[in-house]
Amino acid sequence: MIIFPAIDLKNGECVRLYKGEFNTVHKVAESYMKTALGFERANAEWVHIIDLDGAKDGTQKNRRIIIDIAKNTELKVQTGGGIRIMDDVDECLQNGVSRVIIGSAAVKNPEFVKQAVRKYGEKIAVGIDAKNGMVATDGWLENSGIDYLELAEKMCGIGVKYFIFTDIEKDGMLSGPNHRKTKLLQNNIKKYDANVIASGGIKNMNNIKTLAKNNVYGAICGKSIYSGTLNLEAAIKYCKETENDK
Repeated sequence: MIIFPAIDLKNGECVRLYKGEFNTVHKVAESYMKTALGFERANAEWVHIIDLDGAKDGTQKNRRIIIDIAKNTELKVQTGGGIRIMDDVDECLQNGVSRVIIGSAAVKNPEFVKQAVRKYGEKIAVGIDAKNGMVATDGWLENSGIDYLELAEKMCGIGVKYFIFTDIEKDGMLSGPNHRKTKLLQNNIKKYDANVIASGGIKNMNNIKTLAKNNVYGAICGKSIYSGTLNLEAAIKYCKETENDK
């Protein structure tokens, strides 16, 4: 399993939210670059970066920062938030980003996802953010009325191989991820050779061990790292050792 340490950006600052609610925003680090380099020193291979301004209103205030991290660290960058047209995908992937996450547009414009996958293949991921099993869009402000498993099946059908699954009720709460829904999604899309990256609520090594046991491909860890409930270096080491034992 791969550990993805997370950076959420709002107005150029590293922040965290509770349950994705923008009125709960709080700064967690002084420097995005120092944060990214700290992840690198802990032996992370990837960093997961979300542009919260982009997710909410489609503005690209933080794109420069994301590309700066991609170009000036050894980390592979996985990023999302406001990726709504092909120009957004092109700009990221042609400037050092390794994987782009399409979120709201997967619901509203599946043809766009199809075009992106046709052009970039496995460099395209789909973010599925759900509340009570229903997909939320536009920075989690809108309920799409679509079941999260149904959306994943549809996206697998057009060739998507990576899904970032977030249970909104768990996000930023350090109460553990929704293991049941995450495992159900992973099992559901196994036949497509697709992979789930779990997000939201991961607190400690016990959560990491459960996700690994459930054969989840990856785990995004944000607040747990910033608050100190999870040692990033130890989590990465555990996942590599577990992989070697298989």
